[in-house]
Amino acid sequence: MYHSKTSVLCLSRFSRLLLTLVVVASLMSSMTVSYAAYNAPEASNISIMPIDRAKFLIGQKFDFEIEVKTETPASAIEVMVNGIAAEVFFGKQAVTKFDKMSTYRINEVSLPQTGKVAVTVTVKTENGIEKRRINYEVTSDGIKKPAKNVILIIGDGMSLQARQMARILSKGITEGRYNDLLEMEKMSNLALITTSGSDSLVTDSANSASAYATGQKGAVNAMGVYANSTKDPFDDPKVENIIELAKRTRGMATGIVSTANITDATPAAMLAHTRKRSEQNFIAQEMLNPLHRPDVILGGGSRHFLPKSVPGSKRSDDRNLIEEFKQQGYKLATSKTELKLAGSPDKLLGLFQLDNMDVYIDREVTKNPAVLGNFNDQPTLMDMTKTAIDVLSKNQNGFFLMVEGACIDKQLHTMDWQRATYDTIEMDKAVGIAKEFAKKQGDTLVIVVADHAHGASITGTYHELDGKTGREAVRIYGDAGWPTFADVDGDGFPDDPNPSVTLAVQFANHPDYYENYKFQEVPTSPAIMANGKAIANPKRSLEGGELKVGNIPTSDSSEVHSADDVPLTAEGPGADYFKGIMDNTEVFHGIVRALGLDGRKHQK
Repeated sequence: MYHSKTSVLCLSRFSRLLLTLVVVASLMSSMTVSYAAYNAPEASNISIMPIDRAKFLIGQKFDFEIEVKTETPASAIEVMVNGIAAEVFFGKQAVTKFDKMSTYRINEVSLPQTGKVAVTVTVKTENGIEKRRINYEVTSDGIKKPAKNVILIIGDGMSLQARQMARILSKGITEGRYNDLLEMEKMSNLALITTSGSDSLVTDSANSASAYATGQKGAVNAMGVYANSTKDPFDDPKVENIIELAKRTRGMATGIVSTANITDATPAAMLAHTRKRSEQNFIAQEMLNPLHRPDVILGGGSRHFLPKSVPGSKRSDDRNLIEEFKQQGYKLATSKTELKLAGSPDKLLGLFQLDNMDVYIDREVTKNPAVLGNFNDQPTLMDMTKTAIDVLSKNQNGFFLMVEGACIDKQLHTMDWQRATYDTIEMDKAVGIAKEFAKKQGDTLVIVVADHAHGASITGTYHELDGKTGREAVRIYGDAGWPTFADVDGDGFPDDPNPSVTLAVQFANHPDYYENYKFQEVPTSPAIMANGKAIANPKRSLEGGELKVGNIPTSDSSEVHSADDVPLTAEGPGADYFKGIMDNTEVFHGIVRALGLDGRKHQK
């Protein structure tokens, strides 16, 4: 057939256009599938716990549960692990229930060999058969010369920006160069840690700390468990945590230290198993459980240990947990003075406030009686860290210690960055104590990390020296210059938290509140609830604060967490594991690898 040059050219253009459309359509289809795959699990009536892609230490114990939601009750649930019936593979009989919510459960199982593990679930109902397959990974990595001790230091909510605020205030900056770095920044290894949980992009402290303690993804408010569908906060399938493993497999000493209520999310996640972090009375009594009872417990929160008859107690029963700890051989300290006098006993319980301990500025700088009340002799985080190390290091099998700078987070929630920063500096000094011990011993891994971030950033400086106020007094770019914080006594803390030129710190996620950029002599909440909605707290407007319109739901009266990745720094045996971008569950695996733990072993 004859074709003109024009028709051939048109056909060629049409062919290229058609090919382009096919390619674009293919890419869009691929992108759609990819988006669905990366943003939601495969749609299924079958929930398997532990969840897909879970990674375990060899021999680490966990509860295995399957939930099946169907229109009609299931008639059978068949579970295969690596092609073997689950009951045969685990050597235990399952407990099953058939209903519109059918369940299959085997408690306290483990995976005895390294490698990939495939779990296949087949569910039969009168409407047909449904299958689901997921995979686990089992590791037993170790290092040639394992660490004897691990000190995990968690700055709650301590984002990269929080570290930078502390660096500016503590070390200073001259002509663009920092005069020094923080102790946590002068460590051999650096990684970036992702923070999301199993059910949400933005995490809370319970499940993010639980990821560090268990190596498993968890749901918001949960610790040491996979969240099932029941309302009972204590029946969710459990997974063994780092304190339990350290005690069971190697007879190590263990400790938790925090400036918060010691039953709060981060310290509690090292040992407890519950769907609700708010069950703090339960968590307090669980600290007596020999399976995960720490040898050292230091922090606030005596209200969950005292019987309900004692003023300030939050217990609903007459149990006196403090007396029960004493009966187990614990030395008690309730003040800084008593902590010093306690020396280094084999077991130590220190409770220094009814609730969270007061922050460093209020404890050590302003010392305002209206803020401190009767608790005017609280130890610093440095005091508690040194004492904990002195006690735990007596154990010949080594120790695991978690130290939390807890109120960094709590002060950022109230948008009080000055108090948060002084607490970050305090925690950094505790890092220095840990590093000094590790340097002398040569057998200790020190890890410093946040559990999640806050949306606070430094946008410049703020001053009113030329009469400007509010947003017009925020100095940006070349007008910013330098803040005028001074540390004349050389203790690492600025002498005055409210200098003539301060930092301009802005928050990305907040309720309505008044901002004047100045230090608050008495801490106040940014917003209060009125008629079911958060409104700006009028107390913050008294010093000329400007109203900042909120950008989060009015149901929340405080600044909230962000989904940002957080930095981790580490030094010592096993620190080489931490590099690049890592999932938060890998912190656990870095710890057990450094210690050379084997979940198949049992300490005699």
